Amino acid sequence: VLGKLLIRQEGPATCRVRMVPRVPLHTNSANRVHGGVTLALIDVSIFAAAYVIAGVDAGRSVTLELTNQFIGSGDASRPLDCVVELLRETGRLVFVRGLIVQDDDLVASFTGTARKPSPSRA
Repeated sequence: VLGKLLIRQEGPATCRVRMVPRVPLHTNSANRVHGGVTLALIDVSIFAAAYVIAGVDAGRSVTLELTNQFIGSGDASRPLDCVVELLRETGRLVFVRGLIVQDDDLVASFTGTARKPSPSRA
């Protein structure tokens, strides 16, 4: 649904996930990036960052909590970047915060907690 995502580690605890919006698939009636698309990008980016930064098995992890603040509207003609900072990783949890940006324009901010998968039973 989100299309091709580009993922890049930018520091020891920071990762950038980029998507290119497609009109009309990712836009609302005002021709801006739909808020649901922004939230989906955030959710996917939490796991992409956990995998790239810490090697967490993203395919079996789950979102426990996600808090989002919409700050501006997304321009459908420019890529959306989700910049994720891994704040802490414990035995079972990953804590993150981040921003959705388009160049210097702020679209959203967020915090989230993901639960890592249970160890496999033999």
